[in-house]
Amino acid sequence: MPLSEHEQRLLDQIEQALYAEDPKWANTVRISDPRSHYKRRLVKASIGFAFGVVAMMVGVVLNGAALIPLGVGGFVVMLAACLWGLSSWKRMNGFGDAAPASGASVPGKQPRKGGRGSFMERMEERWRRRHDER
Repeated sequence: MPLSEHEQRLLDQIEQALYAEDPKWANTVRISDPRSHYKRRLVKASIGFAFGVVAMMVGVVLNGAALIPLGVGGFVVMLAACLWGLSSWKRMNGFGDAAPASGASVPGKQPRKGGRGSFMERMEERWRRRHDER
């Protein structure tokens, strides 16, 4: 249902007030492509990975029992950043989407030919045909 002219004017005024109040938030909201969000996360994950490598190397190379936890912590940071970056990369490229609803096609996958159902549906159909032939 479309908005009336009065409602549209009110909505525009509210939008302009929000943009004037917080331009940084307005810029974030204007971005319509979610891939840009995942690209930022990927850059942050790369920086975290580099920080983890540096911390791990400092903990391993320098002598001292107090620096061993620094090396372990660096490895944990490196691993977490790698996992975070991988999940962002997968979502950015469309691999992390939820499974499609029944009847919807999966991108890159060919639909079944002949409208065949699942394995159990085909077996039930064969069973019915056998009993109908008798």
